[in-house]
Amino acid sequence: MSDPRARRPPSGDGDGTRAVRAGLPDPVKHEPTVPGPVFAAHYHLPGEPTGPYTYGRDENPTWTHLERAIGELEAPGEDGVETFVFASGMAAISSVLFSHLRTGDTVVLPSDGYQALPLLGAQLEAYGIEVRTAPTGGDAQLGVLDGAKLLWIETPSNPGLDVCDIRRLVSEAHARGALVAVDNTLATPLGQRPLELGADFSVASGTKQLTGHGDVLLGYVSGRDAEAMGAVRRWRKIAGAIPGPMEAWLAHRSLATLQLRVERQNANALAVAEALRDWPEELGVRYPGLPGDASHTIASQQMRRYGCVVSFALPTRARAERFLDALRLVDDATSFGGVRSTAERRGRWGGDAVPEGFIRMSVGAEDPEDLVADVLSALDESAR
Repeated sequence: MSDPRARRPPSGDGDGTRAVRAGLPDPVKHEPTVPGPVFAAHYHLPGEPTGPYTYGRDENPTWTHLERAIGELEAPGEDGVETFVFASGMAAISSVLFSHLRTGDTVVLPSDGYQALPLLGAQLEAYGIEVRTAPTGGDAQLGVLDGAKLLWIETPSNPGLDVCDIRRLVSEAHARGALVAVDNTLATPLGQRPLELGADFSVASGTKQLTGHGDVLLGYVSGRDAEAMGAVRRWRKIAGAIPGPMEAWLAHRSLATLQLRVERQNANALAVAEALRDWPEELGVRYPGLPGDASHTIASQQMRRYGCVVSFALPTRARAERFLDALRLVDDATSFGGVRSTAERRGRWGGDAVPEGFIRMSVGAEDPEDLVADVLSALDESAR
C-alpha cells in the first residue's frame, strides 16, 4: 500500500483539474491509480505506538486521502491547512462548538440557520454557555458580538438564502477576540473559500453537494491553526464521530465530478430562479446568483458560484402541497445538493421560521429545459 500521507498536488490551477486529482497519492508501479477503502480497526504496531496509523478510531488511510483532497479544494496551494472528516455534518459542527466553548463563554449563532442549530444552542445553554442569535442578512450578528468567544456564520443561510459579508464579520470578530467558523455547506469550496476570507474554520456537511449523490453521510472541518484544529481532532477521538472507510472512499470518488456537477447545477438553479421570477404571481424568489436578489451584491464579492438551492413561497400550505404533488421530475425529499432535483415544503419540519407555503428546491443536473417546464407546469396545475 502506498503511503497515503504523500501529497500529490494537482498539476493545474483549474477547479476541474484540482477536483479530479485532489488527494491522490504519488503513483507507484503496479498499484491502483485510485486506492480502495482500507477496512481496519487496528494496525500492526510492534514496539512503541509511533507512526501515523495506530487504531481505527484515530486514523485511517482512506480518511487521509479524503482529508488531503478537501484541504486542496478549501485552500489551494496552501500548506498548513488541516482537514478532519466526520460521520456527518452535525458531528463536524458539534466538534467546533463543543471543543472550543466552556461554561461562561458566549457564542453567536445565526437565528435563520440550519434547523438543528437551536438543538445545539439548547445543549450549549445546558452547559452554562450563553447563546446569542441574530439573522444572517445585514450582518446583524455584529450587533450581538461583544464578549463572544466564537461567531458561527452560515452564508448563504439555509433555507432563506441570505448572505452576510464574511470579510467584515471576520475582521470585527477577530478585533474583539472571537474565533469565526463558517458553515460552507451550501456554497462548497468551489463556490466560496471561507479560509481565504479570513475565517478560522470552514465547516460543511459533505452529505450535500460535495458528494452529490444522496448516498453518503459525512462532514468535515478545515482550518489553519494547529492548536485550534488539535482541539477539533481531540473531540473527534473522544466522541468517536468518525466516518466509515467506505463512506470516505465514496466521498473521495465523488469529488472527481464536483466541478462538473457544480457548474451544471448552478446554471440550472439560475434558469429555474429566472423562470420563477418571471412567473405572473409574486413568489418571493431567492437565489444569490439572481441579479436583483437582496443577497446578490455581497454574494458576488465573496462567492465564485452561487449554489444549487432556490427558495420561494406559495400563498398557502395546501397550494405548496399541490405544487409538490404535481412535479414529475423533482422528488419531494429533504436535503439538497444531489444530481437529482428535490423540493420540499420546508415548514413541515417545524424548525425554520418560514411561511407554511415556503418551498426549498435543490436543483439537480437534469436538462434545464425539462426542469423549468416541470416547475412551471406544476405551478400552473397547483393554481387550479
